[in-house]
Amino acid sequence: MRIITVTTQTAEPLDALVWRVLGRSGDTVTGILADNKGLAALGPVLPAGTAVRLPLALPAADTLQIVKLWD
Repeated sequence: MRIITVTTQTAEPLDALVWRVLGRSGDTVTGILADNKGLAALGPVLPAGTAVRLPLALPAADTLQIVKLWD
């Protein structure tokens, strides 16, 4: 699993940031708060320019769905 660092935009909630970057939300936010000490203290809407570390997990090879246009 790789870790990337992204910067928040103006008045961006954490779940919106996670959705914008990773395309998913939910239980991911809880783990991100645990990995970024002090992030929860900033409140529900993060200040612009806040650096947030996000886990960039790649799906396992057996979970990839391959779509073929032609057989």
